[in-house]
Amino acid sequence: MRKCKEDLKYFSKEKIISIIAVMLLLFMHFKGYAQDGVAGINEANQKVRSYFDAGTELMYAVGALLGLIGAVKVYQKWNAGDPDTGKVAAAWFGSCVFLVVVATVIKSFFGV
Repeated sequence: MRKCKEDLKYFSKEKIISIIAVMLLLFMHFKGYAQDGVAGINEANQKVRSYFDAGTELMYAVGALLGLIGAVKVYQKWNAGDPDTGKVAAAWFGSCVFLVVVATVIKSFFGV
């Protein structure tokens, strides 16, 4: 108990106040380096726009790969004489058209 009181004496009221004052000054100093919100939003906007072309090309590449897989699936159904080949072909063609239209609409929406 006596040791705790001795340790507590080490932190006097003046030392605690000075430590708090130094911490507040440090936090106020870091606030000066902050930027306004507009600059951050503009920087994020430019970064997203720079990734957009690569993302669009990736979307086209994935669509081409899935289009080839769908074409093989339709061909197999057609050769097997499956009666719902027309439905599968329409779904495959519709998904390919949808992919191209979505990429174009997104491009025009973002103005890239």
